[in-house]
Amino acid sequence: MKNILLALAIFITSLSVQAQTKVGTIDAEFILSQMPEAITVDESLKTYNTKLQEDLQTTVKKYEDLVANYQTNSTTFTEEEKTTKESEIIGLENDIKSFRQKASTLMQIRRNELTQPLYLKIDEAMRLIVAEQNYTQIFNTSINGMAYADEKYDITEAVMKKLGIELPKE
Repeated sequence: MKNILLALAIFITSLSVQAQTKVGTIDAEFILSQMPEAITVDESLKTYNTKLQEDLQTTVKKYEDLVANYQTNSTTFTEEEKTTKESEIIGLENDIKSFRQKASTLMQIRRNELTQPLYLKIDEAMRLIVAEQNYTQIFNTSINGMAYADEKYDITEAVMKKLGIELPKE
């Protein structure tokens, strides 16, 4: 009898725990791509990339000029001048290599700076939906690569409506 009551108590407890959990999903990247501010972010990134490319081209031009000057006048340079010019050329060469390696990192940092306020807006709207509909957990499908999530628990559209973003026509 005690075992039956214990089993019944565990069963009822597990049902109440399940009833208290409401899990939903959101695709924050999709919402971000539909926000009007995303156009400004893209334009700013293009402008920043153009500036980086111009900076690189300036350095490359300076490097090419130094190399051409060195090749043209190397016979007239003293050993000390040759060493100085070679060091300058090698320094610029290293700067160019370093810049090329850092460029993608700089672009990612800039993208993060520009999109952070947008993610905060998405988060704020999501929290309102979570409070209104009593969700206990929300998974971001664009980050964790969920294998499956039932669409009826997806709050992406509700968050977009809260942000005033129209759903794209399919």
